[in-house]
Amino acid sequence: MLLKIIIFLVINFAALGLGSYFTSAAVTAEWYQNLNKAPWTPPGWVFGAAWTSIMICFTVFMVYAWQLTENRNLLIALFVIQWILNVSWNPVFFKYHQVLFGLLIIVLLMVLMGYFFFAYLPHLKAKTLLVLPYFIWLLVATTLNAYILIKN
Repeated sequence: MLLKIIIFLVINFAALGLGSYFTSAAVTAEWYQNLNKAPWTPPGWVFGAAWTSIMICFTVFMVYAWQLTENRNLLIALFVIQWILNVSWNPVFFKYHQVLFGLLIIVLLMVLMGYFFFAYLPHLKAKTLLVLPYFIWLLVATTLNAYILIKN
């Protein structure tokens, strides 16, 4: 079990590392600074704290899901899709300034996390609650992305 925790932690935090590569300088760049952002946009430090907590919870969820699911191929396929969507949003939004495409990516990611919750609820029961921080954060992030799309 410890090995699986380490593997999922490394993979999940690699996603965060790649995302922050595209985000860190871009947040202070002229393009992002000049955007009309949602009044509920949290301060920058909240994003790091939120994603760290989310990835720890999601790692624990994945370890339990790995142990309790019969279809590991589907679980890993969904995990890989989640990883790709998560990582791809940052360059799409911050580097290429494709706000609409970024919104599409984040909506797909939110739907996928909703699927994780409902599909694995019968098997994982209360452990499925570990997916909720990810889903809720994506809900907030989707509103931030949509606000930027609409107001700019």
